[in-house]
Amino acid sequence: MARVGLTPERLTEAGAELADEVGFDEVTVSALARRFDVKVASLYSHVKNSQDLRTRIALLALAELADRAADALAGRAGKDALAALANVYRDYAREHPGRWAAAQLRLDPQTAAASAGVRHSQMTRALLRGYDLTEPDQTHAVRLLGSVFHGYVSLELGGGFSHSAPGTDVTWARIIDALDTLLRNWPVPPTDPRG
Repeated sequence: MARVGLTPERLTEAGAELADEVGFDEVTVSALARRFDVKVASLYSHVKNSQDLRTRIALLALAELADRAADALAGRAGKDALAALANVYRDYAREHPGRWAAAQLRLDPQTAAASAGVRHSQMTRALLRGYDLTEPDQTHAVRLLGSVFHGYVSLELGGGFSHSAPGTDVTWARIIDALDTLLRNWPVPPTDPRG
């Protein structure tokens, strides 16, 4: 019989909190059972295993990020929208480092297609339409923005920029400026000399 008060949603939220406290890699069903002071077996009526729990946390993080991004992007375009999206990711990672790591979890194709990750892609593509990018350049730009945002935030969280001036906020603002300039002046692909 399921323990009163424990639900998959409550366990997912608790797992996300635990991830923020100790790191996403440390989240297991056993660790969650210790948090609730219950036997591990009592959680298996709510989550299949640690991988299921980690997937649920990833989906929660993606949804939270998508909701924040949608709110931040409403009514914005161009550089203003670019900065808003970038800052949503950076702020979320700083506030919720474990959930941020969870959002990077590789999902199976079916789960990914049903996740809020689709909303992230749609919002980024909508932002890029403001820069008049079409395919395949839009896909290249989505990958570029994702790489820059995730790479910078991950390095910053790991302390990679903490030993030198200028401060990371100054660099972040310059990165947004540089990305805006690049997106407004997207390079034309070279023509194939073979015709």
